[in-house]
Amino acid sequence: MRIRFLKPVGVTVTGLSVPDASDGDIDDLRHLLADHGVLVIPGQDVSDDAFVAFLRRFGALTFTKGETPVTGHPDLNVISNVGRQTPPRSVFHVDTSYVRRPPAYTALRAVTVPAAGGETVFTNQYLAYETLPPPVRDRLAGRTIRHQVTGLNLDSGDEAAAEHPVFRPHPVSGRTALYISTPERCVSISGLADAEARATIEFLYEHSTMAPNTYRHAWSPGDVVMWDNGCVLHRADHAGVVGDRVMHRGMVSGYAGVAP
Repeated sequence: MRIRFLKPVGVTVTGLSVPDASDGDIDDLRHLLADHGVLVIPGQDVSDDAFVAFLRRFGALTFTKGETPVTGHPDLNVISNVGRQTPPRSVFHVDTSYVRRPPAYTALRAVTVPAAGGETVFTNQYLAYETLPPPVRDRLAGRTIRHQVTGLNLDSGDEAAAEHPVFRPHPVSGRTALYISTPERCVSISGLADAEARATIEFLYEHSTMAPNTYRHAWSPGDVVMWDNGCVLHRADHAGVVGDRVMHRGMVSGYAGVAP
């Protein structure tokens, strides 16, 4: 297994076959995710069965209610622009942050790669925290953000909101990340009046998603990309896409060896 570090977030892993990864490989990948946020594993000719089996080695899988499942693989969902008259909408976010225990990892398998466009963009939320002005860090230390569901039709008994620390220690690396999602989903900050909370959320979001803090991944056939939701934000760039873009997505519910 060979590692190439990306800037400012992520690593490319070569010399690894996803279906044949050893237990030691999985442990190495888990720590690479905790430290660097994103794994790009190119050249993987894998089926959905092999993709699911790979993800299950990191932990139990989870599924966001309201998404479209892959036929025959209810643990995976389809992300596709096929047949759409307008491009899908995507902004920087954390997957399913409105539940008490958000997914630890998300992964995409490239099924159909467009001729142009369709990149996925990632941020480094460790760096976002570390580069905040000290007065902002001091002001927000110990506070929480309320994350609330948007855009999905849930049943009355489903989780629809949760409180998470603004500055969230990562359970594997121990490093602190700025934990925020799209401002549409972040509705309040504990101990702050509504107007100040809204302005602060907008500031934190803009700060963490500035271009120097992002890595843009251009997809190639056979790519498997996995990321750690505890230390990155992500979004798909649907501007200028030429051709079909189809991805199959899987999510791992928690970090191995870490209590819920």
